[in-house]
Amino acid sequence: MSRLAVNFCGLELRSPVVLLSGCVGFGEEYTRVAGFSNRDVGAIVLKGTTLAPRLGNPPHRIWETPSGMLNAIGLQNPGVDHVVREILPRLDFSETRFIANVCGSTVEEYAEVTRRFDDSPIDAMEINISCPNVKEGGVAFGNYPDMSARVVEACRKATSKPLITKLSPNQTDIAANARACIEAGTDGLSVINTLMGMAVDVETRRPIIGNVQGGLSGPAIKPIALLKVHQVYEVARRHDVPIIGQGGIQTANDAVEFIVTGAAAVGVGTALFYDPMVPKKINAGLEAYLERHGFASIADLVGTLDLGRSLDMAASG
Repeated sequence: MSRLAVNFCGLELRSPVVLLSGCVGFGEEYTRVAGFSNRDVGAIVLKGTTLAPRLGNPPHRIWETPSGMLNAIGLQNPGVDHVVREILPRLDFSETRFIANVCGSTVEEYAEVTRRFDDSPIDAMEINISCPNVKEGGVAFGNYPDMSARVVEACRKATSKPLITKLSPNQTDIAANARACIEAGTDGLSVINTLMGMAVDVETRRPIIGNVQGGLSGPAIKPIALLKVHQVYEVARRHDVPIIGQGGIQTANDAVEFIVTGAAAVGVGTALFYDPMVPKKINAGLEAYLERHGFASIADLVGTLDLGRSLDMAASG
């Protein structure tokens, strides 16, 4: 696995594969699956955590769509104090890196959750800026660069641990948002969060998701996610800020697409629901790709997208 090792925000990861928030609970669920090992992944992002416990949204919360999945869990979680006191002590930090996912309804809540995770063994924190801002009528923090920057700045003051900001695709200019978050102090970026969508029961003529809308993930969003990584990479590269590329990754080839486009690590989520062994398969495929193309490490592959070739093909066509 040493060939797959990457350095992300100062953290040494044994693999570029990161298991995404909301897909692996609080890091224990998949350890009960025969053949699954936390040692096969570089990091695990824990379930979104708020200051106080939340029950989440009414059902349905999950709905399968063509080549994807809608989810509207509603940040069900036991609250940050329970996570720090009861859950983190049960995790084996020698197996992999664990990253908290910080959520809130106000800037102050984000900062307080960050502060409480700062006083814990957690390795880093991912800021979920797609949460609705209750003080602004429910508008998502992540849809506006100035609001995103306010959250990042507050979290930055509350911890010295690495901060990774999870960018929403549901905005006008994701590169501008990335720039604002970098200037506010983020150490890394997750690109992208889910796209908003809905599904309708034609017999009842009602929304299937209890919350009406939910986040769309899975292979259906991969082309969009790749483009967003491409759009963010130039800004991130200039500031030496690494990206976790995510959105529909199922195979090693998917992972390679994100890495050559600019991602230093790759997030896997929805694919785990139907194949918990996906991380191991992606690792094997990445090893084979590096060998086949003469790359010594994942780092050597990052950002090697040949735009000139695509331009030549367009001209000839």
